[in-house]
Amino acid sequence: MFNPFQSRRSLLTGLAATAITGSALRTLPARAQGIQPTPTMRGGANNYRPNAPIVDKIGGGGFWMTGSVRRAGDGVPLSGQRIQIWAHTTEGHERDPHSHGATLTDSNGQFRLEMPQIVPAFGQPHGHLAYDGDTFQTVFLRPVMASPNETSLHVDFVLIPA
Repeated sequence: MFNPFQSRRSLLTGLAATAITGSALRTLPARAQGIQPTPTMRGGANNYRPNAPIVDKIGGGGFWMTGSVRRAGDGVPLSGQRIQIWAHTTEGHERDPHSHGATLTDSNGQFRLEMPQIVPAFGQPHGHLAYDGDTFQTVFLRPVMASPNETSLHVDFVLIPA
């Protein structure tokens, strides 16, 4: 036999359980899961020089190359990772040894290196960056700037173990 009080009690209990569970789920911290690795870009390895020296600055400076390095999957920032940077600048071509330099990421996985102003090569202002350490797979990037008047370029790497 149908009991309206029993049905109402079941409905209220179900709604209360949903509300409690739903609110508990909303208060859990967000977690970085499934962060995909950065793929190597076509043309990124052009004029790459293995073992470019770690430097404080490339040339006279005036342009900032910045970025971050994280581990694929969980997004953990990676400190002490080597990032090589080179470009066609006001002081030289990307094939010139003095247009290359490397830096290491800080404790937050961030890097920053000053270099001369990037100028267009083959019609595009672009930089070259590479993660070229031993712990993770090598990644070459060739980001193109929106304008040759920009004075910085930010690039993020997400790496997978070698």
